[in-house]
Amino acid sequence: MPDVSVKICGLTAPDHVRAATDAGARYLGFNFFPKSPRYVTPQQAAELMAHVPVGVAKVALVVNASDDLLDSITQAAPFDMLQLHGSEPVDRVRDVKERYGLPVMKVIGVADTEDLAAIDTYSEVADQLLIDAKAPKTAVLPGGNGLAFDWRLLAGRKYWRKPWMLAGGLNPKNVAEAIRMTGAQQVDVASGVESAPGVKDAALMRAFIDAVR
Repeated sequence: MPDVSVKICGLTAPDHVRAATDAGARYLGFNFFPKSPRYVTPQQAAELMAHVPVGVAKVALVVNASDDLLDSITQAAPFDMLQLHGSEPVDRVRDVKERYGLPVMKVIGVADTEDLAAIDTYSEVADQLLIDAKAPKTAVLPGGNGLAFDWRLLAGRKYWRKPWMLAGGLNPKNVAEAIRMTGAQQVDVASGVESAPGVKDAALMRAFIDAVR
């Protein structure tokens, strides 16, 4: 299996940050969506990021965020990337990149083949893509719902123009198979390494990264 990078998203406590980096995570995600059980304020994120070692990318997850919110996030802490997890159009992705001078990861929700066209569309402006299970219409959260999609939709499609991550319902038991089926070189996990919503589990994080390797 190729060397696959892991992003652990939705960290809320210093010991979870240390456990994630000790296990080998290369990206850490901090969630600024107030409805999420993984929500942190910009100041809380800044305090958590003090525990992130050099070389681990720090990602700010936002959902249809205003410039005011993005201003407060980027002024509070030195993020390496912004993750747009809402219904942001292409023009908004471009605007965010230009305004903040940071790489942007755009999340694409996938449920069937019709959703794949958005991957090519956003490849024109985003620096990375995160391909996630499309949230149900009744869902409160746009992601982190522990739902997977049919990975066969991505089989043989690993050569998109931009780097991409696989997300959606991944856990220590299924991530190796997901990588095998999709050819993903990066994977993202949130609820799949939690003992309760928003509570990361050190043993599960290590098991997840061990399974990836």
